[in-house]
Amino acid sequence: MFCVLITEELSRLGPALPWRRTWVEADYVIVGAGSAGSTLAARLTEDPGISVCLLEAGGRGSSLLVRAPAAAVAMLPGKPRINNWTYETVPQPGLNGRRGYQPRGKALGGSSAINAMLYVRGHAADFDEWAAMGCAGWGWHDVLPYFRRSENNASGADNCHGDQGPLQVRDQSEPRPVSRAFVEAGVRLRFPETPDFNRGDNEGIGLYQVTQFHDRHRRGERCSAAAGYLHPVMSRKNLTVLTHSHVTRVLFSDKTATGVEYRQGGTIRTVSARKEVILCGGAFNSPQLLQLSGVGRPQDLTPHGIAVRHELRGVGQNLQDHLDFILAYRTRDRDNFGISLPAAGTLLKEIWKWRRSGRGLIATPFAEGGAFLKTDPDRDRPDIQLHFVISIVEDHARKLHMGHGVSCHTCVLRPKSVGSVSLACANPFAAPVIDPQFLSSPDDMSVLKRGVRLARRIMAQDPLAAHLRKELFFDGEPDDATLEQHIRDRADTIYHPVGTCRMGRDDDAVVDPELKVRGLRNLRVVDASIMPRLIGGNTNAPTVMIAEKAADMIAGRPMLTRAG
Repeated sequence: MFCVLITEELSRLGPALPWRRTWVEADYVIVGAGSAGSTLAARLTEDPGISVCLLEAGGRGSSLLVRAPAAAVAMLPGKPRINNWTYETVPQPGLNGRRGYQPRGKALGGSSAINAMLYVRGHAADFDEWAAMGCAGWGWHDVLPYFRRSENNASGADNCHGDQGPLQVRDQSEPRPVSRAFVEAGVRLRFPETPDFNRGDNEGIGLYQVTQFHDRHRRGERCSAAAGYLHPVMSRKNLTVLTHSHVTRVLFSDKTATGVEYRQGGTIRTVSARKEVILCGGAFNSPQLLQLSGVGRPQDLTPHGIAVRHELRGVGQNLQDHLDFILAYRTRDRDNFGISLPAAGTLLKEIWKWRRSGRGLIATPFAEGGAFLKTDPDRDRPDIQLHFVISIVEDHARKLHMGHGVSCHTCVLRPKSVGSVSLACANPFAAPVIDPQFLSSPDDMSVLKRGVRLARRIMAQDPLAAHLRKELFFDGEPDDATLEQHIRDRADTIYHPVGTCRMGRDDDAVVDPELKVRGLRNLRVVDASIMPRLIGGNTNAPTVMIAEKAADMIAGRPMLTRAG
């Protein structure tokens, strides 16, 4: 249904070219222009005395396919492969031997160019836990000023939110009636209604805020990290952005990072860093690049003929991700996404409406409603998250269903299952070996089953139940064995991998609390891979926050203090 947008995107995938010019050297060489890299490059180059070269393996991330929020459904499945690495996991024993699918953004803006745009920070206790694990300066009151600085919230500024930042955040303009019914159903079950999930305690049910433009010029468009931070500053003389430039290794002189090697088109090139090389490739690509460069565990490097330059046991370890299970229902109403003859005409009208006003179905994040709930009242914070989606989304939109419907996704917020990322071979263009070890801890299955049953209670409650016609995967209430079988047959990621270049002070930490790679000079990692523990929520906003804070560290600026 997005064939016109797909055609436009494919036509824009031209030859590799620099946005401005190719630098021989720069003060800072940043690898990866996702949420962290876009933010970091923009913030560092606010100082005209600092030069930055930013390298991105993907394209520009500015096409209509990226700008139209609902068009994410065309990029997510990876067929055709547009702005997406389309990674897979190794077979997962906990998922009945299935390979999981791991879509990741491949363009300026990274995964913020293809995600559901949800603006979620996590629970305050998540960050206080980081600090307690040895990451001084990363507690909730340390990071809150950087969340505020990043944000231009349409609801205005207060002690938790900002309205001057590059990242545009807003309430949804036109959530579907069925999404409002989801919230009301939860309230009738005595879950608290939460108008703002981002004030430190996110428990409750409500509608998500989204990273979406609300100014009159681009109203309703996706605000990826590139659209918010990077695209507006491309003309800076001290910034060069190289697209379609795949970095193959970090260059060293002894223990000092001096630059990177990359391939652009068919040519191998290098760029030198006068001050630092900064990896912003995310939880999969940052550890992969370290390993390709000889940094990591010997058992992960020497089988591929890679000499160990610096042994760091934590590289590629500590992979954590949110495992997600979907309930799906056909609906009586058709004002959501579906496959039917009337839907084609409606879609054309909605595209026109969005182009004129920035409102309507094309402006939706799909996951309009959400909840952070406790499966056990004795928990100190919510242990499951719900995403209420205005479409039947199965297997990452790779399995389509006729008709109209909704789905409710349940994920375990703080999984005990921990996996790894390693090399398949010494070829830098080969995908990494991703092994999340989903459901390797029995506790995760227990929490997920309780969460799914809780979600089913909400779905069965009026006024939401009045919108629903038929449940797709269950006929009645499943017993424990049936539910567990369905989870192992259908559960998969909800796209929040973190932790593979963990921050800390212990021997297994990869970076210190200033995000410097331990034991090496002039090398940092700035992205979601540095999280010591997965936060209880979506990871895009925290990744932007990490880069905001890192920019001050790198530039030697005073740290922002607690927001008043």
